Amino acid sequence: MFSNNDEAAINKKLPKELLLRIFSFLDVVTLCRCAQVSRAWNVLALDGSNWQRIDLFDFQRDIEGRVVENISKRCGGFLRKLSLRGCLGVGDNALRTFAQNCRNIEVLNLNGCTKITDATCTSLSKFCSKLRHLDLASCTSITNLSLKALSEGCPLLEQLIISWCNQVTKDGIQALVRGCGGLRALSLKGCTQLEDEALKFIGAHCPELVTLNLQTCLQITDDGLITICRGCHKLQSLCASGCSNITDAILNALGQNCPRLRILEVARCSQLSDVGFTTLARNCHELEKMDLEECVQITDSTLIQLSIHCPRLQVLSLSHCELITDDGIRHLGNGACAHDRLEVIELDNCPLITDASLEHLKSCHSLERIELYDCQQITRAGIKRLRTHLPNIKVHAYFAPVTPPPSVGGSRQRFCRCCIIL
Repeated sequence: MFSNNDEAAINKKLPKELLLRIFSFLDVVTLCRCAQVSRAWNVLALDGSNWQRIDLFDFQRDIEGRVVENISKRCGGFLRKLSLRGCLGVGDNALRTFAQNCRNIEVLNLNGCTKITDATCTSLSKFCSKLRHLDLASCTSITNLSLKALSEGCPLLEQLIISWCNQVTKDGIQALVRGCGGLRALSLKGCTQLEDEALKFIGAHCPELVTLNLQTCLQITDDGLITICRGCHKLQSLCASGCSNITDAILNALGQNCPRLRILEVARCSQLSDVGFTTLARNCHELEKMDLEECVQITDSTLIQLSIHCPRLQVLSLSHCELITDDGIRHLGNGACAHDRLEVIELDNCPLITDASLEHLKSCHSLERIELYDCQQITRAGIKRLRTHLPNIKVHAYFAPVTPPPSVGGSRQRFCRCCIIL
C-alpha cells in the first residue's frame, strides 16, 4: 500500500475526494510524511484544503521566514488559523508575504515572535480584514502604531492579546477601540504605561467585552476600573492582580454592574476587604474562580458570604490570607458549592488553619487539589484522614523534620526548610 506506485490498491479503490477527506483529519507531521509516499499522495497531502489550521509550535526553533512564506503560498485563501507561537526566526517580511496570500485568516498567534514590529500589523491591516483573534504577547517592539493599523483594517477583531507590549499607551488603546468596538477579549497584562484614561476609552467603546486582563498594570486605580464596570455589563472575567491601588469600590461596582462575572483574580490587592467581597458575593452568583491571594484584610466573613451566595465556585485561592480560620473553612465546606463544585482550594501561609479545616472539607467530593504550604498547624495525620474520604486528592504541603538541627554558634534551634511534596 505504501509504495511509490500511484496505482497502489488504496488509490484505485478509494476516490480522490474520499482520500482528501481522510487527509483532512491529519496533523502537520503526518501530512508531510504522507506527501512523501507517492506523487498522488503528495498532491493530496499538500492540497490547500488540508491546511486550514496549522500549529507550528512543536517546530518553533526550526521555523524560519521562508517556511511561513512557502506555507502561505500553498494554502492561500484556505488558511483560517495559524499559530507561530515562539517562532523566533519569523519576522516582518515573511508575515507580509503571509498576509498577502492568506487573506481569509481569522486566528493568528504570534506570541513570542520577538522579531516582528509595527510593520506586521500594518500588513495585517492592509490584507487581512477577516482577522478575529490576534495574539501579540511578548512582541515588545509593538507600539501604538500597530493598534492604530488594526483599528483601521481589522474591524471584526474580537480577541487581542498584547501582554508585555509595554510601549503601548492610552493613545494606542483609544485608536484601537474606536475601530474595533466588537472586542470581546482584551489582555493588557504587563502594559505598565497604561493609566485610567485607557480604561475609560474601553468602557466607552467596548460594550461586548467579556474578558479583560490588567495584571500588573500598576497605575490603574478605581476610577478607570469603575468605568469598565459601568460600560461593560457582559464582563465575565477580570484579572486585576497586582493592581495594588484598587479598593472595595471596584468590588461594589462589579456587584452593581456585572452580574455575569465568573472569574475574578485580584491577588496582591491588599486594600480589598470583607465589605467589598460581601457586596460582590451577594450580586455575582455565577462566580466560579477567585484568586484572593494576599488579600490580607479578608476574614471568615468573606468565606461565609461566598458559601451562601456563590454555588458555582470551583477554584478558590486564599494563600497568605492570614486571618482565615477553621470556622471560615467550615462554612465553605457546608456551602452550596462544596459537594459537587469545589475543585481547588489554596491555603498556603494561612497560619490559623488546623486539621479541623481538613475535617470540614471531607464532604467536598469534587475536590481535586489542596495547597497547604506553610500551614504549621496541619499534620500528616490530618492529611491522612482527609485522604481516607478523598483518595484521589492531590495534597501539596511540607513538614519540618521531627528533630530540627541546632543552629551553628548558638542555642537557638532552626527548622529545616526542605520540602516534602505529599
